[in-house]
Amino acid sequence: MIVSVSTASVSGTIAAPPSKSAMQRAVACALLSEGRSEIINPSLADDSLSALSMAECLGADIKKLSDRFIIQGGFNPLCNKVFCGESGLGARLFSVIAALSNDWIEITGEGSLTGRPFNMLNKTLTQLGVEVITTNGSLPLKVKGPMKAGRVIVDGSLSSQFLTGLLIALPILENNSRLFVRNLKSKPYIDLTIEILNHFGIKIDNEEYTIFNIPGSQSFKPGVFTVEGDWSGAAFLLVMGAIAGELRIRNISYLSTQPDTAIIEIIKETGAIVEIAENDITVRNNELRSFEIDISDCPDLAPPLAVLASFCKGKSVIYGTERLKIKESNRGEALEKEFTKLGVKITNYNDRIEIVGPSKIRGGNVDSHGDHRIAMALTILSLASDSGVVITGAESVNKSYPSFYDDLIQLGIKIKKT
Repeated sequence: MIVSVSTASVSGTIAAPPSKSAMQRAVACALLSEGRSEIINPSLADDSLSALSMAECLGADIKKLSDRFIIQGGFNPLCNKVFCGESGLGARLFSVIAALSNDWIEITGEGSLTGRPFNMLNKTLTQLGVEVITTNGSLPLKVKGPMKAGRVIVDGSLSSQFLTGLLIALPILENNSRLFVRNLKSKPYIDLTIEILNHFGIKIDNEEYTIFNIPGSQSFKPGVFTVEGDWSGAAFLLVMGAIAGELRIRNISYLSTQPDTAIIEIIKETGAIVEIAENDITVRNNELRSFEIDISDCPDLAPPLAVLASFCKGKSVIYGTERLKIKESNRGEALEKEFTKLGVKITNYNDRIEIVGPSKIRGGNVDSHGDHRIAMALTILSLASDSGVVITGAESVNKSYPSFYDDLIQLGIKIKKT
């Protein structure tokens, strides 16, 4: 899909999309619950739909109602091949759950996910008695259990997603497990995992994110789970308010354990006006100044922060960007290439991105690189262009925020889809 975005100021109220991160974790927990669970305010992003499909293959009975999904849980694999789409979390999370089975199960994916690393899964699962076959360290991969409880070392330097899979799967095993985690990135996502596990009746003991004690013989308790607003998607909306007018975001809580809540403090630091209420946040444009931030624990903020920095006076520096090269695109390179086309002074280094602003945004043609967060960043940046911007590959937003363009149109922004 190609979209054309016209210059616009913004004013109004919009709801944050449901969190695909919370949704996928809840689906996994509902799968392992013996009974009926309800997921309210569900995410319909591609990654979330992939999680539902994987859960069905592994034994869940799922029905969609107008505002929720009903999931009858019970791990009982019905397929020997599970497709995870382009979801990194889904692939790593459900690979671990699949390893509970006595039979071989293949995990396949598509797009950029097939080139992303899965070596850490091989090294750890074999310590738990699982047979693992990967394709040169990537997808497709096969696992064969049954997984056994035990003491294992987990490398968390590339992603916390595999650790999330272990935390969800290990509690139902008969014996206790102990995980020794090294170099863990994105710690707040582990907080989110443990919070959702607690909701489903599972207890985990976390010792400073380096040791996780997991009692065995636990049972997931089915129930009702409401998906909270997604801070990764809302970050683009908040930045839009900061650079282009005034925007109130509903269905978002500053008390969330999602790591991308960090965007609020940076927006405040730039000088934009921020008002925080119980379940909504309002951001208003103001004269903006440069900032510095380390995003090691919240790498998904790189694209919206790059937009914000483009309108700040002075040099902004975004540190901790090493892992951007293994996202849906090489995000650091993609941001530099496409933002430069529109007049932004941006330089991508291995460990940081530097942007000197404020920039005069010019019109032109840009590409999303098949990356949902690059597409959204380019869209928000386009609102300040002198003659409008055409974005190729804009359908990539469906991965995390399928209603993104419709939501902007409701705010009065002129967007043409072709």
